[in-house]
Amino acid sequence: MKHWLPHPLLTPILALVWLLLNNTRAPGQVVLGLLLGWAIPRFTLAFWPDRVRIYRPLSLLRFVGVFLWDVLVSNVAVARLVLAGPKVLNPLFVWVPLDLSNDLALSLLANTICLTPGTVSANLSPDQRHLLVHALDCTDPDELVRTIKTRFETPLMEIFEC
Repeated sequence: MKHWLPHPLLTPILALVWLLLNNTRAPGQVVLGLLLGWAIPRFTLAFWPDRVRIYRPLSLLRFVGVFLWDVLVSNVAVARLVLAGPKVLNPLFVWVPLDLSNDLALSLLANTICLTPGTVSANLSPDQRHLLVHALDCTDPDELVRTIKTRFETPLMEIFEC
């Protein structure tokens, strides 16, 4: 079964993303989404050495909700900064110490930061213990680190590391 359906959770997620991107529920698109949801994990199996384990699915749902809220709030904040002009910006690079050890969780953290407007993951230290984050407007680096760790890293640890 693992050979034919290597990541059963990923298949419906990819199909749903396909339908959202196409903005349709047409039967043909549902079938195509399910086919892609099956084929992508199946043909990328060599790149997934371990099976993805989600230890707390409710924490994953809560994490997605927090992330979507942060994207919404950050979009408004960045729009205000852009309209105010470059004189009000306080760009800053900050090293965020990491407690995560799961590769997928580290990747999700870096991507979550990049997808949240106003912040970008710039570098991961060779020992994977620190993440360099660029913030478009940051007056308190300690608060930025605290926010990343509490809103993103801690839930990812709950979800993937038990």
